[in-house]
Amino acid sequence: MSHKITLKPGDHTISAEGGESILDAALRQGYTLPYGCRNGACGACKGKVVEGSVDYGDYQESALKEAEKLAGMALFCCARPATDVVVEVREVAGIKDIPVKTMPCRVEKIEMAAEDVAVLYLKLPANERLQFLAGQYVDILLKDGVRRSYSLANAPHDDSYLQLHVRRVMNGSFSEMVFTQLKEKAILRFEGPLGSFFLREESDKPILLLASGTGFAPVKAMLEHAFHHNIKRQITLYWGAHSLAHLYMLDLPKKWAQEHANFRFVPVLSDPKAEDCWQGRTGFLHQAVLEDLADLSGCQVYACGAPIMVEAAHQAFTEQGKLPPEEFYSDAFTFSSKPKV
Repeated sequence: MSHKITLKPGDHTISAEGGESILDAALRQGYTLPYGCRNGACGACKGKVVEGSVDYGDYQESALKEAEKLAGMALFCCARPATDVVVEVREVAGIKDIPVKTMPCRVEKIEMAAEDVAVLYLKLPANERLQFLAGQYVDILLKDGVRRSYSLANAPHDDSYLQLHVRRVMNGSFSEMVFTQLKEKAILRFEGPLGSFFLREESDKPILLLASGTGFAPVKAMLEHAFHHNIKRQITLYWGAHSLAHLYMLDLPKKWAQEHANFRFVPVLSDPKAEDCWQGRTGFLHQAVLEDLADLSGCQVYACGAPIMVEAAHQAFTEQGKLPPEEFYSDAFTFSSKPKV
């Protein structure tokens, strides 16, 4: 049974087929709503159910608290209409004209950027290009039907190769293959571009970027896009990791800081090793930001990486830092593994 969904304030009307989430219904019909993980972990797709009722689906409580549910909020990547509904949600401009494609690609090069991070360079077929926004991701399609999501680490103007940063995950369906089996010239298939994590260029607010681990990948794409287009807004990157080895492209943001007067880079280690001889910032990423910038009310924030970092930053910035919630954009990485045998 299908249900009618009215998207406010845009007054767009769409329909959801039986069992289809509000987000999936909107994407299928050309309306892009904010989303990140698409599995109820990050909260990026949160919106308000104004009229009607929904099945909330499976989600993590940290992404949708009980008080928010009582106030009418839902995660639209999980919520399915139980009746006709009216929802209040920010629609994302600039994406719906970009087609989502399923395409083959060839592994042109594999670089080991760190012990547990591989950089893949993927070549598209001749005369093919992928149109995307800096910060978006693709789904790698595996033979058993499994999908694995990876952010595009290259900017749209630099699209000779698609660059993915793959962190090794124990028993990971794709990452283990990358580290143990994948060879150059191998053929992969992917679907994309996907996601609403991209730079809002219409704003003139200072840009604050947070990345943990390989959350640096989409942030790298955003920065290279901003530098290429000579965006003059003040930009600050906080990149966090456990130890120095996990800042796997450390020379790159250092180079950007030397070349661009409007860019500042702050690396943060949560658990530096003795051999790191680290004299820089330590602790949690969001706390480092608030130590430097107590008032974030005039900023625009983009956070990417582990869900615990994204959630902590969102809560701290909006509650302590006075950041308007609508100026917090995120992409939370969740890792899926093969069942253990």
